[in-house]
Amino acid sequence: MKKLMLLGDEAIAQGGLDAGISGIYAYPGTPSTEIMEYVQSSKEAAERDVHREWSANEKTAMEASLGMSYAGKRAMVCMKHVGLNVAADPFINSAITGVNGGLLVVVADDPSMHSSQNEQDSRFFGKFALIPILEPANQQEAYDMTHVGYELSEKYKVPVLLRITTRLSHSRAGVTLKSPRAENNLTLPGDPTQFVLLPAIARVRYRGLLSMQSSIGEEAENSSFNIFREGKEKGMGIIACGIAYNYLMENFPGRDIPYPVLKLSHYPAPGKLIRKMIDSCSTILVLEEGYPFIEEMLIGLQAKGIPVKGRLDGTIPRDGELTPNLVAAALGIEQEAVTPVPDLVMKRPPSLCKGCSHADVYHALNEALEKYGKGKVFSDIGCYTLGALPPFNAINSCVDMGASVTMAVGATDAGLTPGVAVIGDSTFTHSGMTGLLDAVNKNSAVTIIVSDNSTTGMTGGQKSSATGRLESICKGIGVEPDHVRVIYPLKKEHEKNVDIIKEELEYQGVSVILAQRECIQTASRKKREARKKL
Repeated sequence: MKKLMLLGDEAIAQGGLDAGISGIYAYPGTPSTEIMEYVQSSKEAAERDVHREWSANEKTAMEASLGMSYAGKRAMVCMKHVGLNVAADPFINSAITGVNGGLLVVVADDPSMHSSQNEQDSRFFGKFALIPILEPANQQEAYDMTHVGYELSEKYKVPVLLRITTRLSHSRAGVTLKSPRAENNLTLPGDPTQFVLLPAIARVRYRGLLSMQSSIGEEAENSSFNIFREGKEKGMGIIACGIAYNYLMENFPGRDIPYPVLKLSHYPAPGKLIRKMIDSCSTILVLEEGYPFIEEMLIGLQAKGIPVKGRLDGTIPRDGELTPNLVAAALGIEQEAVTPVPDLVMKRPPSLCKGCSHADVYHALNEALEKYGKGKVFSDIGCYTLGALPPFNAINSCVDMGASVTMAVGATDAGLTPGVAVIGDSTFTHSGMTGLLDAVNKNSAVTIIVSDNSTTGMTGGQKSSATGRLESICKGIGVEPDHVRVIYPLKKEHEKNVDIIKEELEYQGVSVILAQRECIQTASRKKREARKKL
């Protein structure tokens, strides 16, 4: 059988193609971005005309995937963990509408916050929605679980959550492929009211979702991804979830673990297997990446005299990624002293690329704001968030996608003026447009700078949803045409840009300044590709 060396993200993408998906929907977000990019570069996906365009945000991606499922086709929707917050409304409701064609929701969590605002654990969302959750321990399982996920989805007519984490997403291993499956035929739901969540219908469907919980639980009890292994030493039992099982195995090269081990990768948590573990041991150690999801479920055992160890009692740090070394320490395995890597290169903080348009925006903004003092600039999520660092020290917030605009509005409501928002073009179309509508409706005295580099730069230069249309969008939302200004962030334009920003800071209403210059990285990439064609 064919075998490929794949990232965890790529294994899921290939698994989806082999499982017969007709479309994939996503908004770029590390560590999930490579799933869509793999499908976009797939010759097979192109030949089959699998839908593979980026969506404006995770909510629209979730809703579009649900629409494809409505039509009977298999769909995949991918996002990072904070993206699931954006998609939460359709995600939770999709468990009640149910699905027609199989629907797999892939969410990549980011413990240690390598490129995120928090460490949230998406397993809680899956439990909240009352749907099956799959959590692979390795790349092969990531591939296999796409197939199993679609089978479960179509068997129970519910979406299935596939939860991965950063290390699995971005590490490679050999993956053996299955025979590909044909795409589903176009079919409409048998029940024409299935997707109509009027209260009377929703109550019936919710009761139906509740009634299948025991069967969904039995699937987890009997899943090949949940494995109980006996051990000779009964003093301690180990529950290892997802990739934590890999970290456990790394501490036992011969795989000869003396303790009973329960590998957990298919939820809801299998009560019978957990009970078997409890009955076999006097102490339980829970190893899981992210929050103490299983540990909290077991914590009541403390009152019964069975200690539960993990993140809550300090056996494992409460925050950050799980690692093989942390697992070793929790097991009391002596570790060899590690010689620190010498500082051969001077450490340096992240910085904007040389020639980045955002730098010219901040230089002009800082000069224009000199007479107003500090603390007036609300920013957003993107490369331009580096404006918080020296030499700019230009921004005062980064909370969530689109928050720059609405925080500036709220600050001006409190009397802080002028209120300034800095947001990127992709983030603006993701979540900033509704905030702009609020500002227009209130006629807030805010100046919104859209640092438009014509791409989604922070995640690698993916297509931005409204390139070339931002000016008309802002006017269409209701910003006065005279106060939709375009500047070009270049050194030679600096004085002119400062003057325009100063003018709009003085204006007691909503103004939008579009700072337009292509990302230096995508521009360089285009030049290299053009030279190759010569």
